[in-house]
Amino acid sequence: MLGQTGQAANGASELIKDTTTAAFRVDVIAESARQPVLVDFWAPWCGPCKQLTPIIEKVVKGAGGKVKLVKMNIEEHPEIAGQLGVKSIPAVIAFQKGQPVDGFMGALPEGQIKGFLERLVGPLGGEGDELVAEGEAALAAGAPETAAELFSEALAIDSADLKAFAGLIRALVALGDLEQARAALDQAPAGADKNAAIAAARAALEVAEQAASVGDLAGLMARVDADPLDHEARIELAIGLNGKGERRAAASQLLEAVRRDRAWNDGAARKQLLQFFEAWGMTDPETIDARRRLSGILFS
Repeated sequence: MLGQTGQAANGASELIKDTTTAAFRVDVIAESARQPVLVDFWAPWCGPCKQLTPIIEKVVKGAGGKVKLVKMNIEEHPEIAGQLGVKSIPAVIAFQKGQPVDGFMGALPEGQIKGFLERLVGPLGGEGDELVAEGEAALAAGAPETAAELFSEALAIDSADLKAFAGLIRALVALGDLEQARAALDQAPAGADKNAAIAAARAALEVAEQAASVGDLAGLMARVDADPLDHEARIELAIGLNGKGERRAAASQLLEAVRRDRAWNDGAARKQLLQFFEAWGMTDPETIDARRRLSGILFS
């Protein structure tokens, strides 16, 4: 499944390209008859141009094919910029039906660029968001393979879509392909570690990796039955139960450990339970139930 994320470059190349004076009529004038085309006039020596490029490319990719971006290096191809009266760069001019209709100058922040595009094409969102929503629905319906395909398709449209990355990781975890899930997590864009969806996907992967190393559950259960204060065995049992999808039973084991000795091993049982909550999602029914039971133990 992870290999499908490699389609991102191809998807981006259809939306973003460089042009020349000779190709301008085809790349911009003719193409804008079908959909809006943004022309980004830039030069290698222009610092603000370098600031604008990743932002405008991200917004265009996230628009789901509603608009295309064509970049023109005015140092190599000055004629078109001169004809359009471009005197300062970066300058972005939008073409529709073969005519320039709007534009802006300077390295605007992402929110303003989105607003500029929405004036042209209406509310953004696009195909990528629809694919992510379909992937989430497939994952909730117990179809992780379908979900992984949908999230990969979304990443082909926008390789920096953190919701799609998080969904793909969770789908791969559900498929039991932890190696591919870890590889997908490692490929997430810079700053992903601060994203809530990625954090939840990481937690899901980590608890699945923990479960993979747990031994025989019957043996762990026997240890807990023989010694209810064997918290190490109880926590391992909870991890193993969670790995089998038995969330309520897993939470109950950890809650019992907290009830008996909440301070054991620096609060290990409570910390493990909180990691489960993050992996399951804060609105999951088992998270809500276990959180209520945990509060009853801690504050009774």
